[in-house]
Order: sequence, then structure tokens, then C-alpha cells
Amino acid sequence: MRPFGTAAFFVAALALGGLEGPALAASYDFVPAPQTDLNRIYRIDRITGEVSSCQYGLQEGTIGVTLCFSAGEGAGPQAPGEYGLVASRHEREGGVFRVNYRTGQMSICYVFDERVVCTPQTTPSPATSSAAAPVATPSVSSGTGASPQRP
Repeated sequence: MRPFGTAAFFVAALALGGLEGPALAASYDFVPAPQTDLNRIYRIDRITGEVSSCQYGLQEGTIGVTLCFSAGEGAGPQAPGEYGLVASRHEREGGVFRVNYRTGQMSICYVFDERVVCTPQTTPSPATSSAAAPVATPSVSSGTGASPQRP
């Protein structure tokens, strides 16, 4: 039996290591819906942008079921890109934002009629992305009854 030389070992280790990289790369990202009383999680294919969702459901006589919602209108594969999901901090929001990190496009995805649907991807136009002049806020004196509104 021939001894395994240092150079041969190094080449074999590199070859095996090269096989591990793509095999370990994550194809999907997962984000929970921000709604605090909803146990829904969204999944996105990071390359195609296809979005689906699953949640826990009660079923009599069982420990429960996993209810999954496949991609519906607008949630199917998009142009290849680098997609991700971003949840807002709005505690009553059941949907998430689909973002394309390469183009800056965004859409909003949510479950509707047992399918995940997404609005068309868009980016702000140059005219709307420039900051408008700040508007003066009227002063409120104590006792006027005015109070800040929750968004």
C-alpha cells in the first residue's frame, strides 16, 4: 500500500471541501409574520424569489397539522436575483416584504384565499424618492385634547 503524500492529501481535501460548499449553501430563507397572535412563517427561494408559507393548525383528534400555502398570484418565481424577506415591526401585520437585494425592488406578500400572493415588485421613482420639504407641525398646548395618533 502506497503512503498518502502531503500533496495528494491537500488536493483531496480541497476537492472534498469544494463539494461541501454548494451542498451546504442555503437555498431558502424563513421569516415569521410580524403579527403577534399568528403562528405563520414565510419561506423564500433566495434565487427565484418564490414565496410560500406554513402555519400550525388545530385538527380534532390529532396533535395538529401543518397548513401550507403555495405561491399564488405574484408569489411565483421572479427574474433570478438575490431575494430575501423582511418583516415589519407592525404587530398586526400578517404579511412580509419580499426584497431583491440586487435591484432594490420590493413587494408585499401575504396569505389570501389559501395562497400566498404578492403585490408587483417596484422601486420608488426618482421623483418620489427625494425628500420633500419638511412640514411644520402645529404646536399643541396642554388641555386642548389633541393626542398623537398611533400609526
